[in-house]
Amino acid sequence: MDESILKVEQISLAFGGVKALTEVSFEVEKGSVFSIIGPNGAGKTSMLNCISGRYQPNTGNIHFQQQDITGLEPNDRANLGMGRTFQNLALFGHLSVLDNIMVGRHHLLKNNWMTGPLYWASGAQREELAHRRAVEEVIDFLEISHIRKSIAGTLSYGLRKRVELARAMALNPKLILLDEPMAGMNLEEKEDMARYILDLNEEFDITVVMIEHDMGVVMDISHQVMVLDFGKKLISGSPEEVMDDPQVKLAYLGIEDDDTEVIPTVEAG
Repeated sequence: MDESILKVEQISLAFGGVKALTEVSFEVEKGSVFSIIGPNGAGKTSMLNCISGRYQPNTGNIHFQQQDITGLEPNDRANLGMGRTFQNLALFGHLSVLDNIMVGRHHLLKNNWMTGPLYWASGAQREELAHRRAVEEVIDFLEISHIRKSIAGTLSYGLRKRVELARAMALNPKLILLDEPMAGMNLEEKEDMARYILDLNEEFDITVVMIEHDMGVVMDISHQVMVLDFGKKLISGSPEEVMDDPQVKLAYLGIEDDDTEVIPTVEAG
């Protein structure tokens, strides 16, 4: 982890008179798991939306692999190797699990509407088989072979979360943005998801930027943690440094330096 894959510089974002982010800067080292935490309404998802291109910041710059991507569209960022999951599931409920994951390979397809009809002569068949092999690897990795033909909308919440992660992995990303990947899961599902995130980081060499409210998970699997509060960065550092910071204890956990509980200013979800 000797270089930055993502560099965020002085990002500010406002919706009318409401400031969602105020001059937030940080760097994510290549090959790391970087978590963003903070109370509800702190600006965490807004930051991910700026990184992925869903929102355009009012000021500041974002560099991905030393390239300025501030003005790029989301699909252009995907082409550069950036994947994304959402806090609210964004699967195609009427499609099978396999088809949902195949959607993640769409930007990698070389054949188009002109060459596609020449299925065998144009190499479209070979291309489809290659993409299906890549998808099957992801399916095996996430242990969802038993539901590969199931309709996504009929699955349990935990399995749908896993399918969305599979679709993001199918993009073949260098960086993956995870927005509360364990929200709504039971303990066993959380443990499984944490293991998958660690494995995709280590085995697939995918850098992870993650929003997560489960502090136990964050502290266990993160290399670096950044804390946001009311759209401003409080601190960025190792999990131990962050948890020892008095501002974090007060803003996020509602605990003062003397470990006396106080009423949090913002509900921590």
